[in-house]
This record gives sequence, structure tokens and C-alpha cells, in this order.
Amino acid sequence: MAESSTKAPDPMDIALGAAVRIRRRTLGISQESLADQCGVSFQQIQKYENGANRISFSRLVQIARALSCRVVDLLEVLDGADRATPQDLDLLARMRTPGALELLIAYERLPPESRSSLVNFLRTVAPETQEVELA
Repeated sequence: MAESSTKAPDPMDIALGAAVRIRRRTLGISQESLADQCGVSFQQIQKYENGANRISFSRLVQIARALSCRVVDLLEVLDGADRATPQDLDLLARMRTPGALELLIAYERLPPESRSSLVNFLRTVAPETQEVELA
């Protein structure tokens, strides 16, 4: 029986895609540039990063080379990805939000008192935001 096209991405594909995206963005490489180096379209890179399309091993080798890392560096995130909780998957989905990684990097650079002030400010401008419970 053929699989339905509406099937949700596998947690392992999501985790691997997130690892690629985080590494790419950390290096400041665009999806277009990574796509050019790997011989695919930037839309294909988007699908890999979102977990919508699985990354073949040969493509993973190309991606790792383009990102100046080892394949195993990208695969480390898979240890336990098949046991991901709904909270883990929610966090991965939130990290794919445009600007989320940049915001986190800037947040990490803030002194603790500024972090607290920023969080309080954000709670006032986005009052419908629910508290996120991270285990």
C-alpha cells in the first residue's frame, strides 16, 4: 500500500534537518549557497531542513563537506531522536521559525539581568504567549 503524502515527517528526519539548518545558519551560509554546493535547488534544502524529504547518505556527505563538518557531527542529533517527546518536536519546530536562531544567539550574549528584562518585556507585548515547559 502506498504511503499517504500527508504523513507527518519522521522525528529522525526532522532532527537531522534541524542539525543541518543550525550548522548552516551558524556558519552564515544561505540555503541558496548550500544548494549550489550540493547541486540541488534551495527548495530541496528547505525540504531537507524541515524533514519533509529524507537526506540520502551521499547527499549527507555533500552537505557535511559544504558545511565544513563531519557527517557524524550532523548525525549526533539522531541519538534518541526516535524517542523524541512532543515537547522535543515542538522545540524543533519553533527553532525553524525565521529569526529564532538569531534571537537565541543574541539572547545568549545578554547579561542575566538583561535576559530577565527582555523576557518580561516580551510577555507584555505578547500576552497570549503560553509558558513553555521544558523538561
